[in-house]
Amino acid sequence: MVQGNDTSISEFILLGVSEEPELQPLIFGLFLSMYLTTVLGNLPIILAFSSDSHLHTPMYFFLSNLSLVDICFTSTTVPKMLWNIQTQKKVITYEGCITQIYFFVLFAVLDELLLTVMAYDRYVAICHPLHYMVIMNPKLCGLLVLVSWILSALHSLLQSLMVLASCLSGAALSQFPFRLQRRNRDPVHVVQPQTLAV
Repeated sequence: MVQGNDTSISEFILLGVSEEPELQPLIFGLFLSMYLTTVLGNLPIILAFSSDSHLHTPMYFFLSNLSLVDICFTSTTVPKMLWNIQTQKKVITYEGCITQIYFFVLFAVLDELLLTVMAYDRYVAICHPLHYMVIMNPKLCGLLVLVSWILSALHSLLQSLMVLASCLSGAALSQFPFRLQRRNRDPVHVVQPQTLAV
């Protein structure tokens, strides 16, 4: 019988971009400025679409949805990272990690699907200009966005469940592009960069 690792994971330590304390304010300022640029750059697009009736066309409808998804996508990771840099508390719970993975994948896939829908919209506008308003009616536009949300939610749920299942089964997770340390009620264990054994 093969002995496995029965240690239960309760939280992870996120080591971040740099461990050097003198670089922390620079990193915080850099990521805060990028986050604010993303939010303040996409918010006017949403507000312009909702306030101006001349912009209620399929292209601007999809563009405003894409802007909303970009804000949500950035908001899944950056605020937590800024909080960790500011408070020097670099711990995320196991449940928080799975939740963050779910929303990260959800908005990443939704971003791609909305870009695909926007490409279809431009295809119809170029190849069928006389029938554009008949084909791309508000009902179809709403349906395309709704299907994009449903497909991304299902894909994200599937990915999160696979990560959850692999963690619960004791399988080894492959190397992440960032470093993690596993932490439970026992002393802190440093995870080797090649695999994260669970």
